[in-house]
Amino acid sequence: MTAGASSPGSSGTTVASFDARLVRVPLTRPWAADVTSVGVVATHVVRSDGAEGWGFSWTPQIGAEAVHALLAHDIAAWTVGRSAEPGEGWLPLWQHLHEAGGGGITTIAMAGLDLALWDAAARADGKSVPQWLGPQRSAVRAYGSGVNLHYPLDELVAQARRWVDAGFDAVKVKVGKPDVAEDLDRMKAVREVLGPDRALMIDANQRWDLPRATTNLEVLAAVAPAWIEEPLRADDLYGHFELSKRLKASSGIPIAVGENLHNVYRFDDFLRTGAAQIVQPNIVRVGGITPFLGIAAIAGVYGAAVHPHLLPELSGQLALCLRAVPGVPEPLVEDVEDAAFGELHALQDPSPVRIADGVLTETPHAGLGLRFA
Repeated sequence: MTAGASSPGSSGTTVASFDARLVRVPLTRPWAADVTSVGVVATHVVRSDGAEGWGFSWTPQIGAEAVHALLAHDIAAWTVGRSAEPGEGWLPLWQHLHEAGGGGITTIAMAGLDLALWDAAARADGKSVPQWLGPQRSAVRAYGSGVNLHYPLDELVAQARRWVDAGFDAVKVKVGKPDVAEDLDRMKAVREVLGPDRALMIDANQRWDLPRATTNLEVLAAVAPAWIEEPLRADDLYGHFELSKRLKASSGIPIAVGENLHNVYRFDDFLRTGAAQIVQPNIVRVGGITPFLGIAAIAGVYGAAVHPHLLPELSGQLALCLRAVPGVPEPLVEDVEDAAFGELHALQDPSPVRIADGVLTETPHAGLGLRFA
């Protein structure tokens, strides 16, 4: 399994201690009636040379306690005394944990260790993670996003206006109402606010089957979506492959997946078969920076765009480091309204990134700059 790119250098250090704690971060703008907070498992590693690093695992509503247990028990017991070099132990740990599952809770928990090790390595050199990896660009475009399927039409339109006023030139909106005519009315209203030159992406969050996706996208093509995200059940490889063929023959809307794919193998499956044209790995859900870099490398081979999912304070830093591929769009970073950790006052330090006029840049910080309060 390709875990990811090699780190800049080997320190020869080991993990002296590792711990994790579970915190709940309240959301200013609930994502649903029962999603009023997100779960963060904050992690802390101390290396044998005294260097420290901080990372985290993340899951919005389900499984945070299970992730914490896996980190505090199995991962902590496995990692102490082993190499602290970022990426070096990722595959052996994945193999060790595999009987608990090759993805999902397993890889989400693994991210808590992986991020802390990358953070420690960069901090030990007095650099941020982008500086340590080698930035490929000084800024990256961000797009406005929201968990808004439950919004009344007037509230959705108001959100779209806020995105325009904030300088975003691309936005993403949820679709998946029982009647596609309602989806179309909502998207037409958003398109009217955006105008013809801003990109409008749509996200069905796995709500359709293949026949319904085919029919609904014929209707929604009227608003010229830049992509359709998760139109089908996330693990339905054949369905996405068939839908991709149908869309190429009709509207040409690209398919984006990755929010709920959890390892390098599945990303390779979707890209190799042509079932998706855009990948959106969530850096925490895939297991951290190490596998994320591997997924990005595979996407480059297939000529697919990489737009990291959520968590702009983390995703934005890694997007700055992704190598440009000729003919492939530059990465975009997702900025969900009122959901960044800095905006939620969840961090000890100022946010490591800044988003202004639809553009994300790095701010001065060490490591990942993501220590939770």
